[in-house]
Amino acid sequence: QVQLVESGGGLVQAGGSLRLSCAASGRTFSIYAMGWFRQAPGKEREFVATISWSGPSTSYGDSVKGRFTIARDNAKNTMYLQMNSLKAEDTATYYCAASRTYYGGSSGAYEYWGQGTQVTVSS
Repeated sequence: QVQLVESGGGLVQAGGSLRLSCAASGRTFSIYAMGWFRQAPGKEREFVATISWSGPSTSYGDSVKGRFTIARDNAKNTMYLQMNSLKAEDTATYYCAASRTYYGGSSGAYEYWGQGTQVTVSS
């Protein structure tokens, strides 16, 4: 099992920045990739970004490309999401996820999920 705990959410003005963290524990050696997803009220869960756990690969959803950056620190078993130029439409609960076998943007392929952290962007 892998446990994931997000942190770093909050309230920020449009144009501002936030950095989310996701700390992994448990069988972290089994992680193949991790990702960030978000869900706003009344909307489906949306892919934000993903990163391979042992290589350089990253991928982003179209709505965040050029504004968000995903990164990891293997020594700390932690993944980050640097969010810049935030917009009101970025308001959502952000979830981190981990997969033992999959790298990509399909939420159904991730086995482990955190509890979520709220990001609110005021316009």
